[in-house]
Parts: sequence; structure tokens; C-alpha cells
Amino acid sequence: MKVIGITGNSGSGKTTASKILEEKLSAYVIDADKVVKDMSQPGTEYFNAIKRVFGDNFFTDDGNINRKKLADEIYNQKDSLHRLNDLTFKYVKEEIENQISANKSENEYVVIDVPLLFEAGLDKSCDVVIAMVADDEKKIERIMERDGIDYATAKKRLDIQPDDDMYLEKADFIIDNSNDDELWQKLSEILQMI
Repeated sequence: MKVIGITGNSGSGKTTASKILEEKLSAYVIDADKVVKDMSQPGTEYFNAIKRVFGDNFFTDDGNINRKKLADEIYNQKDSLHRLNDLTFKYVKEEIENQISANKSENEYVVIDVPLLFEAGLDKSCDVVIAMVADDEKKIERIMERDGIDYATAKKRLDIQPDDDMYLEKADFIIDNSNDDELWQKLSEILQMI
């Protein structure tokens, strides 16, 4: 059994790569964004921690997290981004590690799709880390399409993320995913090596 970490900036194609591995290899995929969403439901420890740190202003009248308002805050205030990341690492890392353990024996491949894999220390749970990189303009285009936002907002979100150089330095393998058509071929070559 291999644990494959997939990381990279927003718009680099992490989720697409994970879905391909799920389809082609029947890999069990742990999507960190989905884990965060599930763990941020009202009443959870993570939800309560967000409320303590950020206050009632970031919650809707029906008691849910106002995701748009929180996103605007973290993309415009580095201190807020660091505070949210600290909470996320604390609660979500443990859940992802639990899911890896629970699925190790039943699956040949477990894929974890984590934007902040290195920052959270989850690279230590992986046998191999693949970093997805792409041209900034391509990433911005994908973010705009995925999130339904304008160019300036997408660029601002990308600008606060690590440079591709960090991934080049730390990952075991790099995939330039500026062209989606070649992604399975590139993943196949890496799988043959591991």
C-alpha cells in the first residue's frame, strides 16, 4: 500500500489528478477541502474553535460559518490566514491521519489531496509526494471558473500562496499541469517509478 500526497497551489489540478487516480487505480482519495467542510459543521470542535478565534461576525444568522466572509478575511489579512491555518492543521491533520490508517489495509493506494501538505506536516504520512504546478495565468483561469470570481480576486488568492519553487524543492515529483491533456500520462510515469 502506498500513500500518495498530492499538493500544489489553487488551480494547479490537484483534484483532477486525485480523481484520475481514483478512477484508474481505484485509489481511496482523502480530499482535505472536503474534510475541512465536514469538520466545520455546527457543533464540532473545529467549528467551535473557529467561532472562538474569529467571533460571531463570521457566522450567518442560522449559525453556520459565513464562508464567503471568512474567505474574504483570510485572503486579505495574513494574520487571519495564519490563525485559520493553525486551527485547520490542529484538527484536520489528525482526521486525515485517522482516515489514512483506517483505509491502509483495504486499498493499494491512498491519495491525500492537501493544498498545505508540507505546512501541515502531512508529507511525513506519505510514501511519495507529487506537487502539481502550472502557469499562473492557467491557475487563475481555473480558479475563476471553479469559484465564479473575477480575475483580480483570483489573482489575490493565488498571490498569498507559496511559490512553485517551494514545491520544486520539497516534493518527490513535480507535474507541470499547464496542459490537462497529458495528466494521466505524467501520473503513469510516476507510478511506474514508485
